Amino acid sequence: MDWRDEGMVLAVRRHGESAAVVEVLTAGHGRHAGVVRGGASRRLAPVLQPGVRIDLVWRARLADHVGSFRVEPLPAGGLRPHLLSDPVALAGLNAVCALLVSGLAEREPHPGLYHATLGLLDRLTAAEADWPLAYLRWEMLLLEDLGYGLDLASCALTGSREDLAYVSPRTGRAVARSAAGDWAARLLPLPACLLGQGPAGPGDLVQGLAVTGHFLERHLAHEAGRAALPAARARLVDRLGAQS
Repeated sequence: MDWRDEGMVLAVRRHGESAAVVEVLTAGHGRHAGVVRGGASRRLAPVLQPGVRIDLVWRARLADHVGSFRVEPLPAGGLRPHLLSDPVALAGLNAVCALLVSGLAEREPHPGLYHATLGLLDRLTAAEADWPLAYLRWEMLLLEDLGYGLDLASCALTGSREDLAYVSPRTGRAVARSAAGDWAARLLPLPACLLGQGPAGPGDLVQGLAVTGHFLERHLAHEAGRAALPAARARLVDRLGAQS
């Protein structure tokens, strides 16, 4: 059993004295793990870092075995040096990788999400000023790709597309301000940036991340038997909140 693909490293853990178990995300084979011989060596350790893009070949005796990877770095697939000195951007990278590891089923392809993730990391590592907004939209895509997309096109109660101000924490549907009534305090505030409108300052981003975080925690954590989302995501939200 073998295949070849391109992918990005999500997580690495040491295996024995010199090997490493590496989890990657690929377009054709989804989230996939394999053993890299010499993965802890000085030659390969810098390549096997979260966010780095690699060319890889996977081999195993049987399809359900862990198998092994042979890896090579891709041109321009590494992380840009500034990332290590930017704690907010680094927190963004760690949040992306942690959510993919915890949220995606193994070996289930998500080609659209894969390419969107590469696009997000390109913006993040290039220090583009709007990468936090791109990250928020990426969380929306993650929910949608896993079958839990939010419906923010119109009010769940009236069908109106005007003055959408809240999200139902139960259904994930938008609610107009005029229709919320006494239930407003029980609904999630809907910032304009989630609708592709209005400002996207740090406060708006944190408010948007509270919405996506509610549904990510509900579907990716609680339904999988975990108490909470990965701590890496909470650290990112804290850092973005500190900028507001």
